[in-house]
Amino acid sequence: MTDQNRYIPNSAAVEKEMLAEIGVNSFQDILAAIPGELQAEFEIPIGTPLTELELSRAADELAGVNNPAGSALSFLGGGSYDHFVPSIIPALVMRSEFYTAYTPYQAEVSQGTLQAMYEYQSMICQISDMDVANASLYDGASAVAEACLMAMNITRKSRLLVSAGLYTNYLEVVKTYLQRSEATIDIIPENEGLYDQDYLKNQDFSDVAAVIIQSPNRYGLVENWSAAGKLLADQPALFITVGNPLALGMFATPGECDADIYAGEGQVLGNGISYGGPGLGLFATRQKHVRKMPGRIIGATTDVDGKPGFVLALQTREQHIRRERATSNICTNQGLMALTAAIYLSLVGKTGFRKLAEINFQRAHYCAAQIDALPGFELKYGQAFFNEFVIQTAVPVNQLIAEGNKRGIMVGDAMDDGRLLRLAVTEKRTGDDIDKLVDFIRSQTA
Repeated sequence: MTDQNRYIPNSAAVEKEMLAEIGVNSFQDILAAIPGELQAEFEIPIGTPLTELELSRAADELAGVNNPAGSALSFLGGGSYDHFVPSIIPALVMRSEFYTAYTPYQAEVSQGTLQAMYEYQSMICQISDMDVANASLYDGASAVAEACLMAMNITRKSRLLVSAGLYTNYLEVVKTYLQRSEATIDIIPENEGLYDQDYLKNQDFSDVAAVIIQSPNRYGLVENWSAAGKLLADQPALFITVGNPLALGMFATPGECDADIYAGEGQVLGNGISYGGPGLGLFATRQKHVRKMPGRIIGATTDVDGKPGFVLALQTREQHIRRERATSNICTNQGLMALTAAIYLSLVGKTGFRKLAEINFQRAHYCAAQIDALPGFELKYGQAFFNEFVIQTAVPVNQLIAEGNKRGIMVGDAMDDGRLLRLAVTEKRTGDDIDKLVDFIRSQTA
């Protein structure tokens, strides 16, 4: 279609008509309440009007610039992983009664949503061995920040000891949450990639609200939660464990390690990478702390006729109770992501959950061993990892990443100013996929 044949409404006339309808003479009249110094003086480069067909084509061209993980061999990690999503999950969660559902304020018309959230909470308690879980938070980072606020609220103390192994983006979110509070954050130093146990043993916990340790940590290493739990058992400080829920299929759970709070990212439970979000904030705690827990809790009950039903049992958000008594200002939840996790966990079951963890573990260790055998490459922190590990390389990491992208291989991501390469291996990466990655890396040293 040529420009001469296109019908484009007279935009000036349309604008004049719209302004007249709302009783103003110009667009600037709408902005009169905004101080002039706060108004930016520039043109927005929207371009000429497009038909729906033209706009659709333009959007497709723009989307084509992306390089999604699904179109390559992805070894990316750092909190978001390329796991297999069974086709039954989108078939169920895309149903309109779930996909369009909002907060179930009216229990009598929301029993399906409430039951799904109740089942989700129950499953999170099962895999974490904690007493009670909420109906989700935004993502792993916000869950950790909310855990810190909860610990400060319970203990009335303001010092936080955070392991150096916590994801750096999680730490930044925690700092943002707490920037207007009296909180102080001290970093527990690392020793060969793990938290320094001697440093922790020598601390005075009288002013500490919580100790936060992630496992697997940002290097993929499995931390000794049990030692920290025993150390803190008789201390006033709470123990916050952070970690990949899939790893709990193989390793000691937060509950087994005397944790007070568990926070994690639920993307690995059937949710897609989706350009880094939305995520799913997992959060579980002990029964004694339940009234300080953020978010909402779905409870099971019976009605006046003795029939089972589900309700919003605890709602400690600021939109529900007085702000000064609220435990959180999060005003929604990731209900669709939580539903996805519930479906996923029900599909894999207890035995499948452990088997899936073992497959991730085995394939990651096979991959690490192959790369470690290459000249100029070394497994940085040994074998104590789950499905993610760090390689010290003689080849510039950014070079590996750039060349890999050209060949359809997302090699991993750079750490510590590009001196280390972090790779993640999931059940989707076959032996042939791993061999292809190793062959590529070998070719870069020739």
